[in-house]
Amino acid sequence: MSMSASTSSATAKSDTVVRYFETIKAALDGLDVYLGHDASPLTGHELTGAILAPYLKRLRFSFDAWESRLAYAKRFRINRGESGYPLHQHVLELENDAKTAQARLEALPSEDALRDAMVDTILTKGAFPTTEREALAERHYLERVKQGSVFGSFVLPETERLKLNEKSGRPSYVVHWGGFDGTANLPLVYIAVVEDSGAALASSLLDRKGRLRDDLDIPFPIGGLLNPDLADSFDVFAKKNSAYGLTLATIADNMDSDFETLHPKQLRRIVMGPFYSSGLTSHGRMVEKILAKVRNAENAWLLTWTEQELFAVSETPAKWGLFGSTPSKQTFHINTNDLEAVRQGVSSFQRHALVPHEAYQAIYASGKRDEVFAGYTTHVISGDQVLRDF
Repeated sequence: MSMSASTSSATAKSDTVVRYFETIKAALDGLDVYLGHDASPLTGHELTGAILAPYLKRLRFSFDAWESRLAYAKRFRINRGESGYPLHQHVLELENDAKTAQARLEALPSEDALRDAMVDTILTKGAFPTTEREALAERHYLERVKQGSVFGSFVLPETERLKLNEKSGRPSYVVHWGGFDGTANLPLVYIAVVEDSGAALASSLLDRKGRLRDDLDIPFPIGGLLNPDLADSFDVFAKKNSAYGLTLATIADNMDSDFETLHPKQLRRIVMGPFYSSGLTSHGRMVEKILAKVRNAENAWLLTWTEQELFAVSETPAKWGLFGSTPSKQTFHINTNDLEAVRQGVSSFQRHALVPHEAYQAIYASGKRDEVFAGYTTHVISGDQVLRDF
């Protein structure tokens, strides 16, 4: 879908553009409400709610930046037929803008100089100062982009928590990373629970009795993998293994093979979409036809997400011998009783739908509620409250 901002004297964005940003921001605000809801399963599952919050903040910042960019860039495209999110090219543009913002700001005239030039163009030439106005809009956009973190094509890993597995005697920690998939045009968040058998790390974390040292003071979250010897190589691994087209089983197997002393015990992926909005997306025609009946356009949306999980059920110990060695190997559980779980390469998965109360009422009144929400755990929100889950 293409949406363009008018470059008339007001340089106003079209109604379509305005409505898209209103609905996607309302959806992200609603997801934020859901994450803070006490009954949300995300808030109590391996810190998932707390982990997702910064990624959601990045996503909201990105949409604020994209909207600001339209004041001079004029064009914005979304994946109308599938994800409902912006095309990946806009993610790459935003990443590049964030990296080059300071240099570009230094090359642009100051805000005062641009405002003086605008007045001069109006008074001496009797013309609308389009060029100066767009340069001023670009300056405001670049200043905004400098102030926050965008949801890029790859978001570097962070470590969130440290525990000790009493049975294995290994430190166990949670590492997470994210990325905006270029093929599916969807934001993804990965969360892994790993045990680390690295000797150097163990010596820095454990006392002589094999327990976590009492004097440890690690300011979580920390950037990168907790194990400094593997941090750089893990960043490379995460970037190569963030594609939506890879199953969790493939990613976990790759981690298990690539890192002799990292033992993935659980891997989760949160797929934040698709997003549906009346008159803007076309991948859920029945849903969008019903949403068109919602009186308040800002409530005419539906946001879905999928939580995928893979966990290890056993570990084959490492073997050492005169003629070679075999590192330890994880065995992961795939739910073979569920064909969809097999296709996704996961132990389990859950699909969720978040919908405003007004939109839910429209869907209920249409008699299509069971059809629309089949296979989804549904969360109905109103303002800053989660009204019901079913």
